[in-house]
Amino acid sequence: MAMTFETHTIYQIPEDQRYGRVSDLFTVWFSTNMTLLTVVTGALGPTVFGLSFGWSMLAAVAGNMAGAVFMALHAAQGPMLGVPQMVQSRGQFGSYGAVPIVLLVIVMYVGFAASNYVVGGQALVQALPGLNGTVSVLTIAIVSLVPCCMGYKAIHVISKIVSWLAGAVVLGCIGLGLWRFSGATLMDTHGSVAGIMSAFSVSALWQVAYAPYVSDSSRYLPNSAVSVRNTFIATYTGTVLGTILPMMLGIVLACQWANLTTVEALAQLCGGAAPFVLVVLSLAITLGNAMGVYCGALSTITVVQTFLPDWRPEMMSRVVVTLCLVALALTMAFGMSSDFMKSYAAFLDILMAVIVPWTAINLTDYYLLRHGDYDVASFFRADGGRYGYFNVAAVLSYLVGVVVELPFLRNDLYTGFLVPALHGVDISWLVSLVVTTVLYVVLSRGDRARTAKEEEQAA
Repeated sequence: MAMTFETHTIYQIPEDQRYGRVSDLFTVWFSTNMTLLTVVTGALGPTVFGLSFGWSMLAAVAGNMAGAVFMALHAAQGPMLGVPQMVQSRGQFGSYGAVPIVLLVIVMYVGFAASNYVVGGQALVQALPGLNGTVSVLTIAIVSLVPCCMGYKAIHVISKIVSWLAGAVVLGCIGLGLWRFSGATLMDTHGSVAGIMSAFSVSALWQVAYAPYVSDSSRYLPNSAVSVRNTFIATYTGTVLGTILPMMLGIVLACQWANLTTVEALAQLCGGAAPFVLVVLSLAITLGNAMGVYCGALSTITVVQTFLPDWRPEMMSRVVVTLCLVALALTMAFGMSSDFMKSYAAFLDILMAVIVPWTAINLTDYYLLRHGDYDVASFFRADGGRYGYFNVAAVLSYLVGVVVELPFLRNDLYTGFLVPALHGVDISWLVSLVVTTVLYVVLSRGDRARTAKEEEQAA
């Protein structure tokens, strides 16, 4: 597969230009998760939620397996429609109704990129002590630009290299860490229900956060029933395995060096091999960043194209938008690096509130109501075509889905009034998932029944 610049942007990939193997998605999502940020997220179990090794692992495994179901269901939409995920959201929310959601998703992309810059920069400084902190963050950003600007093919090629190299490093570190474990550490069972639920939720959110752009990497695949089914399987297994392993490493490190940062703990674990390990994991971050910023650029183009429907963005437009997003992510990274873990935890809480009701509406509409039958040409019409400017049912369901989270939400900035009654357990995302799904089904079927009646009367 030649590493050439991608020329397509947000428009449907023609059937005669579809190519690739479904199995490639395994390496894409396995490698994308092989980053230090995933390790940091795993470390939240022992350090922030007060869990033992066993409970932390159980929560991480269960959370990733549950969240990845939603993520992989989004991935399976790619071969069917051939467009980026957030363009397809116009089919649920309408051309203008989708804009606020897409803007929130762009903030998510930039936030994850900034977080990766911080963690990758810290690792490079630890590996190369003579390197300035600012220079290290800039290095991660610059290296990320290569696959990000080149696009789809480059990301697939690099993902294969990262899968083998970073995967071997993570497995080696896990083995070394477990070998150092004492029997008491393995037998320890301290923790709380609130802590387990919080760690479970963070792990599930890690997967759900991919939902707004996971089909961007599958939209080039040929459209067939086999392709759609295998897309789900390859994406699910790749992202679950690729996330659980580095999260397990984070848990191992946190259980032994709770008073150190993840990067410092890795240095302690690996000894003389630490520079090599940290450099490999730092460079692996660039692939995850490339995926996020690449998809962020497609989402940004989607917003602009909504208001300029005659604009036909091409490769150069995508590269320019990419550079702007990287500059924004760098600005955020330099602002959050002084108290990274607190900023990162707050960022994850915000993601939970805004992504869950969107994914509920998208999956309900695609699989339960329309069964994948969309008029793709309408996605790009100035008036929204079949889907109009606003779908009131989707917009209202989304707003209600966010509001119902508030009484159950728990973080450092806000605690809902029902949280104490639940012994500190945050179930906001589960409540939102159920309420949003039910409300959207009811409102959508009501709208369709009224429309059918009006058409019948008009006839």
